[in-house]
Amino acid sequence: MFRDLNEQELARYCSEGNREAQDELYRRYAARVLTLCRRYAGSPDDAEDLMQDALLKALDRISTYHYTSDGSLYGWIRRIVINLALNRIRRKRWRMVPLDFRVEESVPDPSDEEVMAIPQERLLESISRLPEVRRMVFNLYCLDGYSHREIGKMLGISEKGSAGILAKARRQLKEEINRYWKDSEL
Repeated sequence: MFRDLNEQELARYCSEGNREAQDELYRRYAARVLTLCRRYAGSPDDAEDLMQDALLKALDRISTYHYTSDGSLYGWIRRIVINLALNRIRRKRWRMVPLDFRVEESVPDPSDEEVMAIPQERLLESISRLPEVRRMVFNLYCLDGYSHREIGKMLGISEKGSAGILAKARRQLKEEINRYWKDSEL
């Protein structure tokens, strides 16, 4: 019965505490949420923890969800994941170090074909190896579409700081991609 429900109906049953509806929400969204969490977390275990926290929080707050269109339930859960990831960084009270805005362009850009040919699992691993702040800025800017101004407000840094961190993240990822291709040629 619950497999055929649209998002609005599923959310309503979940908010009423229906266990079968809650199981369906988990079944329907867990894989997508885990993929998102893997982008923000530093390890598979951290990603699992973030996913569980996000889905539990979503179920706890499902009564505040307002249906707007198909896909809006996942979008709402996605925002919970991002907020939880941001809160984890804020709780660590990381300190910003002076940023070196000079970006060495000595690392050649991989071609679009080279990037597309790398297995998705390998790209996720490369992203997960970025230092926490670089990973967060990279995800927010490149994958989730936030502006440097928005990222700056979320993380309590300047727009320039966000741009500098992104440049370093991109350089590190370019190095990883080039290393992948060099290793695969051997």
